[in-house]
Amino acid sequence: MAWDFETDPEFQKKLDWIEDFMREEVEPLSHLGMAVYSSLGREKFIKPLQQKVRDQGLWACHLGPELGGQGYGQLKLALMNEKLGRNSLAPSVFGCQAPDSGNAEIIAHYGTDKQKDQYLWPLLNGEIRSAFSMSEPTGGSDPLTFTTRAVLDGKEWVINGEKWFSTNARYSKVLVLYAVTDPDAKDPYRRTSIFLVPTDTPGVEIIRNVGVGAGGEIGGGNEGYVRYNNVRLPYDALLGERGAAFVIAQVRLGGGRVHHAMRTVGACRHALDLMCRRAASRSTRDGRLADLQLVQADLADSWIALQSFRLMVLHTAWLIDKHQDYQMVRKDIAAIKVMTPKVYHDIATKAAHLHGALGVSNEMPFMHMVTSALVMGIADGPTEVHKVTLAKQILKDYAPDNDLFPAYHIPKLREAAQKRFRTELGELRVAYERQKATEKA
Repeated sequence: MAWDFETDPEFQKKLDWIEDFMREEVEPLSHLGMAVYSSLGREKFIKPLQQKVRDQGLWACHLGPELGGQGYGQLKLALMNEKLGRNSLAPSVFGCQAPDSGNAEIIAHYGTDKQKDQYLWPLLNGEIRSAFSMSEPTGGSDPLTFTTRAVLDGKEWVINGEKWFSTNARYSKVLVLYAVTDPDAKDPYRRTSIFLVPTDTPGVEIIRNVGVGAGGEIGGGNEGYVRYNNVRLPYDALLGERGAAFVIAQVRLGGGRVHHAMRTVGACRHALDLMCRRAASRSTRDGRLADLQLVQADLADSWIALQSFRLMVLHTAWLIDKHQDYQMVRKDIAAIKVMTPKVYHDIATKAAHLHGALGVSNEMPFMHMVTSALVMGIADGPTEVHKVTLAKQILKDYAPDNDLFPAYHIPKLREAAQKRFRTELGELRVAYERQKATEKA
């Protein structure tokens, strides 16, 4: 029986290295602000750390060896991402930052040799950034509502439309664009195709860069509101088959949803750790916060929620490794996607509250965490959609009862049991009557 909660000793050494590296090297850099993210800053601060990660054989571990990664399964990735998730700089250092990691994955799977040379290898080497240009300002991420069109004009595609929340579009060299190519296709999920669009193509207009959360200057964010004005592309700008966008998206989003959950485990653990440190350190007139029962209840609830969430994520990762088929694990992926924003929000909110006024200030990370939790309830499909998916998957195993009273109605069950054990009940009745007769004699 293979059922083990222990980590392989050799891989545990890798996890221990990541733990020390995060604490000593990555987390201090995250407090330097934008100085780290400029082109000069990346050369000075990020690239040396990336080389250390490469030297440890931990670069882009979600990719196979042929692409410079380790080809780790989802379970190992889950244990790694749990540590990376506590700091937003870590994915860039380890070569698995969104949206580049997902974009590189689908280019690796579906791209031509020319597309790989032009975009895949520079993405994997951290030389360029990319953006995922799918959602629209009218219908969000529902592919059946997309209005952006790509029309063939001779040997060129002409693209018109608007996209919303194309993360990092302002920094990108290539936009992974979803556009309707076959609006009359009988199968509605075969109407959309994917294109690789150089960001500097004439007609690509970034209307504004939307920020996430409160504060900050309007237009100073990283979420691109992009307009495509008669953008002309060669036919071979198509990624994969024409009409295959939905299928390709599932490859990208299935893994992406799991990785979001993995990193959120780490973020939740970080919030709980700060919560415990506050409780152990802060005193009121009635003593330490840690000695107050309502605080203890919040700590207990948070720990239970985190452990339940973590085990659910690890189990889902194990199932993906076992089946090697995201479709067979749809139910579990949907479940952890539903859990992700709720658990994160609940723990981050409790942590902020325990810190009082300091907790809601910009001098602590909690308000960013709460905003991130809300984002997790929207990114890669809203919570409501995943609840519907989960419910449908659960109900597939059940058939309807068409009688007035259900099959599990207790009188029905009693009648069936009496019929099944009629002989034994008769024997018991005879034996009981004999016993009574003996007692009277």
